[in-house]
Amino acid sequence: MDHSMSSMSSMSNMDSSSGSGMSMVFTNTHSTPLFSSAWAPSSSGTYAGTCIFLIVLAIIDRCLIAFKATLERHWLASHLERRYVAIAGKTTEAGRIDSDPDAKMASLVTAQGVEESVKIVHNVSEGPIPWRFSVDLPRALMFLCIAGVSYLLMLAVMTMNIGYFCSVLAGAFIGELAVGRYIQTFEHGH
Repeated sequence: MDHSMSSMSSMSNMDSSSGSGMSMVFTNTHSTPLFSSAWAPSSSGTYAGTCIFLIVLAIIDRCLIAFKATLERHWLASHLERRYVAIAGKTTEAGRIDSDPDAKMASLVTAQGVEESVKIVHNVSEGPIPWRFSVDLPRALMFLCIAGVSYLLMLAVMTMNIGYFCSVLAGAFIGELAVGRYIQTFEHGH
């Protein structure tokens, strides 16, 4: 029992003294690798360039999030503006349209040239927007880009390099300052 405890304690001391364990304190080493061992700044200039890259990457992250939020608002508005027309003989939708107080009367010329009186209503259904390939594929691709950039920024912060950390924070601040107004939640209503 004593032998195993002493060997564990000596291994713990070896890890902390040899530096082979993961450092849990910030460092200001200018040669900290970023993303791979091939990207290790070799001078103060290349370290500054790496920090500038991280600032730009964090700004891009905020811009992508703002762009996705703008697209989400556009997709929701398009969904709500979709018009539904009652077709003769279809009582389910026609009955709903006739009873809708917000419906607008309009006339419609059909393919046969017959003019019909129809009501146009806006879709105010609750719940998620129906799945559409033209909306959900771009949404998934935008999320993929945002997740990729966000994980790269997380890896930069996990190097525990104070310059990289401050660069990511500075880029997030500048990005939010520039495009934060476009990133709105739907908590305040439509």
